[in-house]
Amino acid sequence: MARYTGAVCRLCRREGQKLFLKGDRCYTEKCAAERRPYPPGQHGQGRSKASEYGLQLREKQKAKRYYGVLERQFRSYFEMARKRKGKAGENLLALLETRLDNTVYRLGFAMSRAEARQLVLHGHFLVNGRKVNIPSFLVRPGMIISLKDKSRGLDKLKSVIEANASRVPPKWLDYDANAMVAKVAAVPEREDIDIPIEEQLIVELYSK
Repeated sequence: MARYTGAVCRLCRREGQKLFLKGDRCYTEKCAAERRPYPPGQHGQGRSKASEYGLQLREKQKAKRYYGVLERQFRSYFEMARKRKGKAGENLLALLETRLDNTVYRLGFAMSRAEARQLVLHGHFLVNGRKVNIPSFLVRPGMIISLKDKSRGLDKLKSVIEANASRVPPKWLDYDANAMVAKVAAVPEREDIDIPIEEQLIVELYSK
């Protein structure tokens, strides 16, 4: 299973904004995007204004990096989104939001999507009572996501859940914090997705 294994702070610097890929480190003075707010590389501080294609490409790369998806899978999501009713860009973001690893992150079980991906891979979560260890698994309305009983006593998970206690899950998830159980209430709407992505630029890029 392919995944990016390089330095994630470079990705934030390349996109010119925080993508919150390293969890709590992104909120400290150690954040590389704040310490060096320019693209990485020898010519990072001297790059000229981006072209129309460059802007479209950057939005696509930004969305991929937010959700930890590589190009081939991202293109597959776009094709799925294009075939659905409604706006392709909004459908694309809704598909990415309903990945199991992102859902786990949204519920506050992890400090970053990468950490959520690892938790899912290690089999800590159940969907409708059955273990699912595929981060790209797409949850649908009516599905129940819960933390395994054996995983609830892990110190690492306890500390993360406590640190994220004030995080409010999006409206498309009904979460019972005491039981650590969530129900997918609906398909995410665009207003429920708080990442700063101009999805129409991605549609324009893939429509060329």
